[in-house]
Amino acid sequence: MGFSTGEWIGRTLKVTTTHLKEGWLRRNGVARSDRATVTEHFIRHGNHLTWSVFVQDPLYLEEPFFRNRDYTVSIAGRIGAYPCESVVEVVLPEGYFPHYLPGQNEFLIEYARNHGIPFEAAMGGAKTMYPEYIEELSELSPPAAE
Repeated sequence: MGFSTGEWIGRTLKVTTTHLKEGWLRRNGVARSDRATVTEHFIRHGNHLTWSVFVQDPLYLEEPFFRNRDYTVSIAGRIGAYPCESVVEVVLPEGYFPHYLPGQNEFLIEYARNHGIPFEAAMGGAKTMYPEYIEELSELSPPAAE
């Protein structure tokens, strides 16, 4: 999905990927732009592998995104068939591309309304994950019900 280069740093394989196609950090989560840089570290400790991912994206992320995964080697283990199948989730007319111009998406406020929380909090961002945000949140009002 991009241009990757690898280098060994001691016993750690570091892989840096640039020129990515637009995508998502998770399928139902934050978007990732084509300006993102993904840095991965693969570290083996005996029969264990630690995979660390560090994503920097100046377009969508206020702070870097970081996650770890750990795996254990299984000599006799087998990986089964991929259990998912491709399906059409939403049927749209041919040639239709759903979009909204800036400021015209009437559904952006829907989540905040449905959950009774301020719109600013629903939109997230780095500051909303810190305890100090509770003070700012107490000064905001949820959107009016329709």
